Amino acid sequence: MDAASKQIEQELTMLLRRVQRIHVSTRVGDVALERSAYGIMCKLADEGPHRLGALASAFGLDPSTITRQVQALEEIGLAARQSDPTDRRASILDLTPTGRQVLDQTRQHRRAVLQQVLEDWSGGDLDEFGRLLKEFNASIDRLAEEG
Repeated sequence: MDAASKQIEQELTMLLRRVQRIHVSTRVGDVALERSAYGIMCKLADEGPHRLGALASAFGLDPSTITRQVQALEEIGLAARQSDPTDRRASILDLTPTGRQVLDQTRQHRRAVLQQVLEDWSGGDLDEFGRLLKEFNASIDRLAEEG
């Protein structure tokens, strides 16, 4: 393993630990969102209602796993299923008004923490970091699609 790969692997390990710390520190009010719930809720808020199969595919999860995660969101009133207007046999999932409110509050808290973390960075560095993270995630997605 070359030096750059070794450093990247070590820094990713540290990043994952620190991201978990941010996740725990940005829980809002009475609702403590699990990481999986937060990801599902962000996808619904950003892209609109989804079928469960599409969510499972987007996150690279087994349909039974996404079903359990969605059921947990439904049980606490943050998401709800409706009949898919294009195919009544299927259902689509969307956030409830309460779910949108909880997500908005959580995002505000997370973004405030990130803003503090990155306050000393230049605009150019922030743009480059965002671009590289997007490229990194796209590379992971490509690898997952090939596997």
